[in-house]
This record gives sequence, C-alpha cells and structure tokens, in this order.
Amino acid sequence: MILLRRLLGDVLRRQRQRQGRTLREVSAAARVSLGYLSEVERGQKEASSELLSAICDALDVRMSEVMREVSDELSLAELAAMATLSEGDLLRPVLEPVPLPAPGTDRATMSPKAAAMDVVAA
Repeated sequence: MILLRRLLGDVLRRQRQRQGRTLREVSAAARVSLGYLSEVERGQKEASSELLSAICDALDVRMSEVMREVSDELSLAELAAMATLSEGDLLRPVLEPVPLPAPGTDRATMSPKAAAMDVVAA
C-alpha cells in the first residue's frame, strides 16, 4: 500500500537536504519539535496543513511545489504497483457474470443475484 505520509516525508527530507540544512535548523524555523519533524520526514506522523505550511515556509519552498512532487511520486508508485500485477489480474472481470433466467421463470426459484438482475432488467 502506498502511504501518502511517507511520500510527503521523503519530499520534505529531500528539500531540506538539497539546501544542506539540518533537522534542527528547519524545526527551529518552523517552530516544531525536532523529533516531530523527524517523524514527519520518516512518514511516521501525518502533517496537518498548518504544520506543512510552516515547514514549507521554513524551507522557503511553495507548498504547491512540494505537493506536485508528491503527486509525481505517487503516480510513479502507482505505475510500479500496476506493473507488478500478473496478466491474469488485469484480465479478471470486474463484475461477476450472473446467468439470467429464462423468460417467465418464477422469481421465487431464482438465485438472489438472478432475481436482482431480473428486477434491474425489467
């Protein structure tokens, strides 16, 4: 399963490291504890929108830029997950076929699925 908080934490960590800044420097500028910022970067804590805004301000990066990078990584992760599916998984029907009863069949003798389909078809 792809966790958004992990992707967000990875992006924030990379932004910080690109600037050559320490957790201590960014946590002080964002007014958040060093431990909490570390947990956000490691994807162990969900960052609220207020906290994310403070971290982005401390990193002097637009939140939209961070979210765009997260979105790009999410797209890549989803594509990678799709690539791991077997061909059988991709060809499996989404809906289970239900045989329809012959016209005039009594609903009481139909399976519940067939009866439901008969009502929908009518």
